[in-house]
Amino acid sequence: MVAFIDAGIPIPNGLDFLVILLSVKEPASAPLWVTLAVLGSSAGNLTLFFLSRKGGQRLLKAEAPEGYRRRFRIWFNRYGLVTVFIPALIPIPMPLKFFVVSSGMLGIFWIYFLGTVLIARVLRYGGEAYLGVQLGEHSAKYLTDHARQLSAFAVLLFLFLYLLIRLSDRWRKPLL
Repeated sequence: MVAFIDAGIPIPNGLDFLVILLSVKEPASAPLWVTLAVLGSSAGNLTLFFLSRKGGQRLLKAEAPEGYRRRFRIWFNRYGLVTVFIPALIPIPMPLKFFVVSSGMLGIFWIYFLGTVLIARVLRYGGEAYLGVQLGEHSAKYLTDHARQLSAFAVLLFLFLYLLIRLSDRWRKPLL
């Protein structure tokens, strides 16, 4: 329930600390906590995605000039799921909601969106549960102490995925 609510009303790192805490207290149940967090978070984000699909397209038509809408749509269709994946993966406060709403408004195929969120959330909450089991009570402190390294990792991962998409675009273009 906390995971579902977090998709609409941000609770910064609340679910992360809950997964870690429960994994510390009951290490044998860590896979259950990961599963519940992933399912709840994914359901909440998918709900926000579909709500934005319905209401957001009208707002986009009314507010943004046509040229900007077209350029943003092209950019988001190419790189948008990377901008969903990174904040869904990294346990530092990043603006995921904006990209979830943008995905819905711009008509990203919901299966691709859901797959991106599921992969990122499984890696995120699975890693946190692992930290909880391995480091015990010190795992939450580990995340806060290493926030800079996690931020740097997020930036490097974004750049790597961005370059991978650019290379993929180049490979698909005819050489003539």
